[in-house]
Amino acid sequence: MRRVEAATLLTLLLAAAGALTLQNARGTSIASRGARSGAQEPGRAAQLAARATDARRTGRSGPREYACPILPASNPLNRDISHNSVDPRSSSYIASIGARLHLHADFGANPHYGIPFAVVPRSQPKVPVAFTEFGEESDPGPYPIPANVPVEGAGEGGDRHVLIVQQGACRLYELYRAAPHGAGWQAGSGAAFNLRSNALRPDGWTSADAAGLPIFPLLARYHEVVRAGAIDHALRVTVARTQRGYIHPATHFASSRRDPSLPPMGLRLRLKASFSLAGYHGQALVVLRALRRYGLIVADNGSSWFITGAPDPRWNEADLEQLKTVPGSAFEAVRSGPILRG
Repeated sequence: MRRVEAATLLTLLLAAAGALTLQNARGTSIASRGARSGAQEPGRAAQLAARATDARRTGRSGPREYACPILPASNPLNRDISHNSVDPRSSSYIASIGARLHLHADFGANPHYGIPFAVVPRSQPKVPVAFTEFGEESDPGPYPIPANVPVEGAGEGGDRHVLIVQQGACRLYELYRAAPHGAGWQAGSGAAFNLRSNALRPDGWTSADAAGLPIFPLLARYHEVVRAGAIDHALRVTVARTQRGYIHPATHFASSRRDPSLPPMGLRLRLKASFSLAGYHGQALVVLRALRRYGLIVADNGSSWFITGAPDPRWNEADLEQLKTVPGSAFEAVRSGPILRG
């Protein structure tokens, strides 16, 4: 569940050259939004081309579900980081997140835990969406939201994420703080993603998640763990405190803190190869193997080391409990790109 840092909840009034700049709850400067553009800088385009080449060389097809790619194999979220070099600040990042804290599966059989999703056909009627918090950084509606769409927290409160995978079109629609409103819905923010594309959101923009990332591709999902026996993508994780910065593919920070020991949004965390998996079994073992290869990605402020998944009554809660024995000290931060501030 989203827990935005107290520092980022304060409205900061700064006078500069007679202009008033407001700092919003996710750490974004409203006055600077108009200067942002969705165009990718040349460096980013070159990076994406290199990743596509790497994917072709390895022959990986990337995750596929519901007759759609869940982002291309070359996407950073689907990239094997098992050979990435360790970040020089790894020890500081792990200490600030909590080296003595432990992993926690923030999902399971209980529908109140985790973030659910819906799958709809291309023909699903679209309804209007009104944005109440971050409309300038949201993709406008309408969105293909069915009447019976599941809402995070079983609709009782919290972040109330709504995730929709549209088959045929292979598009992903996500909402934050969603609730029915008139003939449609209202939400704090929303984002639409082309699941066949590596395109990022504009720098400085949020999504339905604080870091500007898509949520669905980063969830632990029952069928991939049990039926496929493997997770071939990074997993979403929350940490208690972050710094004012992000690493692509994240595009947004959610903090006013400038402490370099704090993790930026988009930081990749990898389970150390030296951490023994002997004794682990079942669903927890599948998750841990994925954390060695694809790792975690910092996506929001919240309880540290909480891994996000989709609720499903078939999850084996006893298996998932094994994750609580894995300490933060078993992880290391790896290099995946520069920290951006814009």
